[in-house]
Amino acid sequence: MPTVDDILEHIGEFNFFQKQTFLLLALLSAAFTPIYVGIVFLGFTPDHRCRSPGVAELSRRCGWSLAEELNYTVPGPGPEGQAFPRRCRRYEVDWNQSALGCVDPLAGLAANSSLLPLGPCRHGWVYDTPGSSIVTEFNLVYTNSWMLDLFQSAVNVGFFIGSVGIGYTADRFGRKLCLLITILINASSGVLVAISPTYTWMLIFRLIQGLVSKAGWLIGYILITEFVGLSYRRTVGIFYQVAFTVGLLVLAGVAYALPHWRWLQFTVTLPNFCFLLYYWCVPESPRWLISQNKDAKAMKIIKHIAKKNGKSLPASLQSLGPDEEVGEKLNPSFLDLVRTPQIRKHTLILMYNWFTSSVLYQGLIMHMGLAGSNIYLDFLYSALVEFPAAFIILVTIDRVGRRHPWAASNTVAGAACLASVFIPEDLHWLRVTVACLGRMGITMAYEMVCLVNAELYPTFIRNLGVLVCSSMCDIGGIITPFLVYRLTNIWHELPLVVFAVVGLIAGGLVLLLPETKGKTLPETIEEAENMQR
Repeated sequence: MPTVDDILEHIGEFNFFQKQTFLLLALLSAAFTPIYVGIVFLGFTPDHRCRSPGVAELSRRCGWSLAEELNYTVPGPGPEGQAFPRRCRRYEVDWNQSALGCVDPLAGLAANSSLLPLGPCRHGWVYDTPGSSIVTEFNLVYTNSWMLDLFQSAVNVGFFIGSVGIGYTADRFGRKLCLLITILINASSGVLVAISPTYTWMLIFRLIQGLVSKAGWLIGYILITEFVGLSYRRTVGIFYQVAFTVGLLVLAGVAYALPHWRWLQFTVTLPNFCFLLYYWCVPESPRWLISQNKDAKAMKIIKHIAKKNGKSLPASLQSLGPDEEVGEKLNPSFLDLVRTPQIRKHTLILMYNWFTSSVLYQGLIMHMGLAGSNIYLDFLYSALVEFPAAFIILVTIDRVGRRHPWAASNTVAGAACLASVFIPEDLHWLRVTVACLGRMGITMAYEMVCLVNAELYPTFIRNLGVLVCSSMCDIGGIITPFLVYRLTNIWHELPLVVFAVVGLIAGGLVLLLPETKGKTLPETIEEAENMQR
């Protein structure tokens, strides 16, 4: 009996129907961008100072600029200094004394300003920005700065839980139904984030967004790869991720035009409601229908695909069989991932590389938001390099192989992070160039681990292996905000040092994996164990 792949060879592996469906689902991939990396703009932390009514009054009387006022509002170094704990305190003095001059008022209070008493910031904060972010609205600075870390970690917790549950749900109830449900919940919770009156409600709705948004992205990935023929599956999967990069470019432009976080959140969320129209545009996966013994419905969809592609379905192909021969049923177990030496090695290295890819990808984006330069242009430049990253993968994976380009991409990412530590601030163009190289490297590594993960496991534990290993991606996303924002308070470049070490280790570990270019997917434990040979 013919399989779906056999039928697609006759009615079109990537013709009009598949191209139309790919464009529709690519929009879904692009719309996932604000949830994954939107923290850069939603949680932007501008320069700020402790509100001091006395200093403000003196500033008005003396005609000070903002920089001059900052000298007396904030004790200790300014934003580029390292004494951040002092910046969250204020001078406990009486600024209303008439004897205070405008040239150096501190001289009229004490011979040595370091001897003046300091106190907590009691009157809130003043932010030097024309727009707003969740930081400025909810005062997520200094003692409350950990709440910004928690905001982004919450969405990654949702990614982790949602991704684990969606595998079962999509296999049990179908791809299309789960896709529409995740779209509806994602759009609704995104709007609720934008109108949340308090930080707590915002955090809850952000968590809900995480529970469904990545799951919806994964379902879109599964659907498009199940609609196309075998020879196009890998290319379509890579370009589905390229659509995510297009979303990065759009996000940078929208964030520049809308510097107020609530309007930005509304703008990037509302288009998700349009995806509910996919109920009429995207059919259920015929492969899933066959797996559920719903051959009649599957054949109806296949005939629809043939009609869209302008092809006729031969009578000999109008009976369906499963994509794989059903043999002895094996029940996968988590122990199968570590029971034998080679598979255990594969599991540990893949888990570390998923973790590394997430930490460096999200971490570099978050660290860029703290650089103090033009965040919109830097974000745009670093997003543009993801296009050549995808092109390099397409050119090399079937010519050079997987292992060496993958190891090189991790090494480039780690080396770029290390080099950035030693580049002076005044060489901004060089810092941006090196940062873009690092971003390109980790983007390649991210896409390579997605590809190779499935190629290293035997059939009966392949899905389980991908699920368990890729869960480390979300674990990395949970700790990355705390890693970036807390270490930056110690030394601004310290997160880059950590990223460099993590990335270079990942590059070395990849070389311990077998090359999978030109090899058939392993079917048994024995075949997977012998891949190194």
